[in-house]
Amino acid sequence: MIPILRQLLQRDLTRLHDEISAYTSEANLWITGGEITNSGGNLCLHLVGNLNTFICGELGHSGYIRDRPAEFNTKNIPRETLLRQVLETRELVDQTLANLPTDSLDEVYSVQLRPEKMTTGYFLTHLAMHLSYHLGQVNYHRRMLDE
Repeated sequence: MIPILRQLLQRDLTRLHDEISAYTSEANLWITGGEITNSGGNLCLHLVGNLNTFICGELGHSGYIRDRPAEFNTKNIPRETLLRQVLETRELVDQTLANLPTDSLDEVYSVQLRPEKMTTGYFLTHLAMHLSYHLGQVNYHRRMLDE
């Protein structure tokens, strides 16, 4: 299961990098309006924060400190900064998972985010799906603005 999770997370973090790179205008990264309340730039910050917190910080003991409100409130970070953060996150996530013992997937995840306990394997699968969900939103946001 770990090799599959590594492959999927690497694939989608590469796609996130490609999506952020593909915006025709850097300013479009931060546009919201109507029912679109999260910009592509803020979704990128959110994904970087989420994976660094729950994979690198909790499982890899990286010392990452999350500022979740800033993921949605910070604006106009240069595209190159976002791209660098995605690449760094991709590398750290892969290193963390490469060093994760297989039997840890069946252990209860260290942070309880819901009333019922969940295994590390379950939560890692959730994180991969969360990344994919928001990646689709970034893709749609970019294509909508780049028409």
